[in-house]
Formats: sequence, structure tokens, C-alpha cells
Amino acid sequence: MGTVSIREVAARAGVSPGTISNVLNRPERVAPETRERVMRAIRELGFVRHGSASTLRAGQSRTIGLSVIDIGNPFFTDVAAGVEEAASELGYAVILGNSAGSRDKEERNLLVLAEQRVRGVLITPSDEDPSRLDALRDRGISVVLVDHPAHRPDQCSVAVNDIAGGQMAASHLLSLGARRIGYVTGPRSIRQCVDRRQGAEHAVAAAGLDPEAVIEDVEVPSMTARAGQQAAASLLESGLPDAVFCANDLLAVGFLRALLQAGVRVPRDVALIGYDDIDFAAASAVSLSSVRQPTHRLGRIATELLLDECDHPDTHVHQQVMFQPELVVRESTAGGARPEERESP
Repeated sequence: MGTVSIREVAARAGVSPGTISNVLNRPERVAPETRERVMRAIRELGFVRHGSASTLRAGQSRTIGLSVIDIGNPFFTDVAAGVEEAASELGYAVILGNSAGSRDKEERNLLVLAEQRVRGVLITPSDEDPSRLDALRDRGISVVLVDHPAHRPDQCSVAVNDIAGGQMAASHLLSLGARRIGYVTGPRSIRQCVDRRQGAEHAVAAAGLDPEAVIEDVEVPSMTARAGQQAAASLLESGLPDAVFCANDLLAVGFLRALLQAGVRVPRDVALIGYDDIDFAAASAVSLSSVRQPTHRLGRIATELLLDECDHPDTHVHQQVMFQPELVVRESTAGGARPEERESP
């Protein structure tokens, strides 16, 4: 692919070269419609500005990129620790990018990584569109999906079986006698939320019950502790179910806090389970049952696959690694009363 200049991008987008520079360096100064027009021109032309001249002179970079959707979530912090540890052992540095679930921000982050001529990119994508990842691969940059399964044989990925995890969580709540389960979830655009809900449906159906009658969805805009508190406020107003399954532990921690502030007894009045088993789960006021993911190992294995592809392209074998989650039972569900045994608080 030939080198594309900023002037060519500007001509394609119908703006000045200075506007291109602002979109790449100070996007908040550019109107959203203009930003999108520029980004479309960049994609169409395959433009990548030169990053480090010293890297180019050296021939090959010793850096890789990591793009996650929420670095504020301890799950991704633990994954990043595994990535950095493995990369450091193999003589590589890591450039971290946080997309905050935004496709536009993720696209800008990937452009920066390409500019820096990283050898490869580890990414938890913000959506299912593979085009921007294919563009990286077309430039010779290896890509491995993290916490997201690949659906093609020429792509490495490392993920956790979230359908199985959702089934574990719901089966556990059903075993306590729950017959109404609230499912507190982030946006349906997040694959993990959909898969965990599907697993819960499997558990309910296996118990001979109707998933649509048993599972009550509470969708929140973000998977944070504050959103968990908001979900709890909604259910406290409409009527609490027997049990609640939160799609991650941050939601569950916020949900638990709101319940305790309202005088609801956990697990006697409501059994509660989260997902990820972050450190906060065991340390919360009522220790939180959760579905554990091997976060650190997830990051390590993904990095090893990426660097094997970078350093040994002729012998590398693409792998789609799928870990199995583990149910961890703590106070928030242990000994939870059956619905008919609950008393008013």
C-alpha cells in the first residue's frame, strides 16, 4: 500500500489539512459531522501518519497495543496486568488504550497504535464489526481478540464461556428456590451481557420453567457501581424479585449497597450474584457470590499468542482459546431463604 498524505485525506474529506490534524490530535475541536467525514476518508484511503522516527529507523518495534472497553473495571485492570507481565518477559512494552465502549474513540486509538508501528494489537472490540481490525491486519499488524471469541479460523482469540457462566449463576439461584430472577445488564450491544443472559435462559429452561416468566431484565446504560445502584432503586420501587443476577461485579456491588441502605437483608430477602470475581467481591460488606474468570491468565495467553504470531509468522498456528468460568459462593447467596420462608424486613 503506498503512502497516503494528509493533503490527500483533506481533499477526499473536503476540509483543510489543519482540520485533519485537529481530528487526529484534538477531536473535541471538530464538529461531529466533520469528524465522521474525515474518519471515513482516513478509512477509505488507508491513511496512517508516521509515529516514532526512531522506531522506523530501528526496523521493527518492540511494542504492542492493548485496547479495552473500560479500564475503570478491575476485570480489565487484571487482564492488563497479565498482558504487561507476559510482554515484559518477552522484551516488549505495552501501549494501553481505553475506548470507553465508543467505536469512534476505539478507532482513534487504533490509528495511534498504527502510527507507532506496534507489532500487534490485543483488543476487546466495542462492537462486532471486523473492518477496522481487518485494516490493521492489512497493514501487517497482528491482532488477537481478548475476552471475545473469534468467528474465523485465521484469527486468534482468548475468551471465557459466558453462556456457561450465566448458566452457572442462574442454576445456583434456582437451587436456592428463586422463581423470579432479576437480570441487571449493560447495553445489549455488549456481547458478554447477551451471552450471560442466554446462559441464564438455558438454566431456567433446564429446570422446566419459562425463562420469560422467570427472568426480569433491568438494562442500564453502563456497567458501573452507580448503574447498579440505579437498577436497585428501580426494582425497590417496582418490587424485588427472589434473586438478582448482575452481569458484572461492579453492578452487583452498587446493587448490594443500595439494598443494604434500604434495609433489605441479603441473602435472606434477596439472593445476589455477580460476575468476574474482582477483588471487591470478597471484600464487600456482604461478601459477594460471583462467577470467576481467569483474568490474569486471559491476558498472558493472549499476549503469548500475539507475540508468537508477530515473531514466528511462518509457523504460527491460530488458536481460539475458550476458558471455562467457575462459580464462587459467598455470603450474598449462601443460605438464602426460599421465597415462602422470607419475612418482611
